[in-house]
Amino acid sequence: MDVLGRAKALLSGQKLAVVFPEGDDERIVKAASILRDGASGVAPILLGPKSAISATASKVGVTLKDLTVIDPKDNPDQDMLAQAYGKARPDTGHALALRFVRKPLFCAGMMVHNGLAHALVAGVTCPTARVIESALMTIGLSDSVAKPSSCFLMELANPNRHILFADCAVNVDPSMEELADIGIASAHTMKILTGLEPKVAFLSFSTLGSAHHALADKVGKAARLARERCPQFPFEGELQADAALSPRVASLKLKSASQVAGQANVLIFPDLNAANIGYKLVQYLGGASALGPFLQGFAKPVSDLSRGASVDDIVATAILTAVQALKA
Repeated sequence: MDVLGRAKALLSGQKLAVVFPEGDDERIVKAASILRDGASGVAPILLGPKSAISATASKVGVTLKDLTVIDPKDNPDQDMLAQAYGKARPDTGHALALRFVRKPLFCAGMMVHNGLAHALVAGVTCPTARVIESALMTIGLSDSVAKPSSCFLMELANPNRHILFADCAVNVDPSMEELADIGIASAHTMKILTGLEPKVAFLSFSTLGSAHHALADKVGKAARLARERCPQFPFEGELQADAALSPRVASLKLKSASQVAGQANVLIFPDLNAANIGYKLVQYLGGASALGPFLQGFAKPVSDLSRGASVDDIVATAILTAVQALKA
């Protein structure tokens, strides 16, 4: 399945505004021109000093024609955005709110919050923590979500399949409740990005009690909690990775039939160590492509790019983030 092709088809005829707060970065400018010229369904908005963005565009041979460029410090909507920020945070005075919305990340977040953009993509120059902090303070979380998380959609070349990995970038040592939230959010993300029915495996070194340890018990409890909170999707755990992915191994390790074991397409790792190491091993040793990371749990779509992201990575992430806005 061509996930990117599917996304482009869903966005056909659309003009969903995706705001890039790092608008003067060379890769962002190149990606914006590709999105503009490729009938992608995405309308890029570049934030930053107009002189800097213009200089970058000239340097990389890109015309800014038909691209929206906004300087947050000279934004005609800044007063309105500041008022909206102050309304959401009554303890913030208008002068301080103005200072916030003149910063690109906060301006981008408030544009999404106020419907001036559909989604936000950042991270090529800003650390993940800053992207998340600004999104929390502007866009906010979805109802019933206590903490944001992240995922990568892994494209495996052989066999041709997609598996979603979470949480690879945000939560270092999630609690049982946070793991359940990550599993539920990841199931929804998988459904939106691929159209496939999610089959969610919570990973551990144990398969349904084959080993007894507090770490494995936490994973099993998280899977059960996810099933209680979100009965429309199948969740199973704790499972070892081979039992989650191989039908043969699942038949040997499980005593009863499972909707997930042996056929999982969403993998929930027990902590950030395992998840971050896992996706990079699959990417660099297995030759898989890693789309994302996509942030989860926010009221509107936000993606946090790797600082090593290529132009192609940025284009793909923007398109897939815009698709999430169709469902937001």
